[in-house]
Amino acid sequence: MAIEKNLVKASRAVQAKRKLRFLRTRARELKMIGKALLSAKHPVLVHIIPMRRCNLDCGYCNEYDQVSKPVPIEEMKRRLDYLAAMGTSIVTISGGEPLLHPEMEEVIRHIRKHGMIAGMITNGFLLSKERIASLNAAGLEHLQISIDNVVPDEVSKKSLKTLDSRLEWLAQHAIFQVNINSVLGSGVKNPEDALTIAHRAVELGFTSTVGIIHDNFGQLKALSGRQIEIFEEIMNLGKRSYSRFNDFQHNVARGKEHNWRCRSGSRYLYICEEGLVHWCSQQRGYPGIPLSQYTPEMRQREYLTDKFCGPRCTVSCVQQIGILDNWRDPQNLKPLPMAPVPAAPADLVQIGK
Repeated sequence: MAIEKNLVKASRAVQAKRKLRFLRTRARELKMIGKALLSAKHPVLVHIIPMRRCNLDCGYCNEYDQVSKPVPIEEMKRRLDYLAAMGTSIVTISGGEPLLHPEMEEVIRHIRKHGMIAGMITNGFLLSKERIASLNAAGLEHLQISIDNVVPDEVSKKSLKTLDSRLEWLAQHAIFQVNINSVLGSGVKNPEDALTIAHRAVELGFTSTVGIIHDNFGQLKALSGRQIEIFEEIMNLGKRSYSRFNDFQHNVARGKEHNWRCRSGSRYLYICEEGLVHWCSQQRGYPGIPLSQYTPEMRQREYLTDKFCGPRCTVSCVQQIGILDNWRDPQNLKPLPMAPVPAAPADLVQIGK
């Protein structure tokens, strides 16, 4: 089904503000990399969940529910204060759907108040021109939307057809950087959709990345020949983004194990809505310790822990952070026993049935 596409352009005032924020953010990113290379004692990237509830019910996702209340803003601020005290460089807000949180802009402002880079992952359905303006004012620096298909189906409503008007609003009004992530792999009905989505993202002036669907343990599955061709083309389209450094994804696409040192639990943290620290969204329960009790010694132990899931991992953001430390400090420790997680779902993220 063809999607009607409009050519949109931001005003000169928006373009000027966008360029200024981009330059400032890029300078801080370069400073972040320098700091990370000089010291391995602080988290580089943290994903934090302020809202587990979601306005969608995608058939592949276990990262949401439809009943949870938002984490109170004062508790969110306390958690961000802890992260800032650890020396965290980047905080990415995820969910559920974070835009359901009634005080999301205040969360972003608090991240920026501490000098940390502020990002967000959203399904995009709650974006409006007014909401984009409020995110601009709050100081958001990165936003990512994952689009699963060209037209909605029984698995996912996150389609180009339903979101294209919002993408156009972002192209016209957002002064933060926008990345559109498409997907390939098991459960994706039409792999050509990923290519259509990626080209539309670049046409609107956004960066484009591609995710490879993993199994329900967060582990890789090889792509088919045509899927690999699409993957390579999208990776080339995404040359303006950090995806160009993700050499590991070429192994993932071919179902090959990769040799790296996962620093989750130390350089990368996943903070759930209960305020517990986990390796990542795919290994909730490791180590499963409250953020307020998570000591530098605990972070150091996880830094030196060999992760059993590492060789066949597909979690891109953790891999990107791992690049900073692959050259140093071998991992000789084994994981501690898994801590119980309140209301932990039985299955992990998987697209398709």
